[in-house]
Amino acid sequence: MKIHKGDKVVVLSGKYRGTRTEVIEAFPAKEKVILSGVNIAKRHKKQQGQTMQAGIIDKAMPVHASTVALWCSKHDGPGKAGVKFDNGRKIRVCRKCGAEL
Repeated sequence: MKIHKGDKVVVLSGKYRGTRTEVIEAFPAKEKVILSGVNIAKRHKKQQGQTMQAGIIDKAMPVHASTVALWCSKHDGPGKAGVKFDNGRKIRVCRKCGAEL
């Protein structure tokens, strides 16, 4: 999976299609990502102890990584991630324009 935490992405399909957002968390084993402000679900929470408040909370649910694409700010559009080696370091680059991601 080529999408990492902190990447800027655009949603390609579903209810939030066209939304540009940031990746909060990535789960490579499950091929899923959690996005900021996208796919929010209401969850009913029971009180646990004296400090936990009961009620309805908003929880960000994961979406499949294939429904999002990396956003390249250089050509202002979605792109794919490629790899370039620079002095023994691996750098992720945009395959369209060659800009560093």
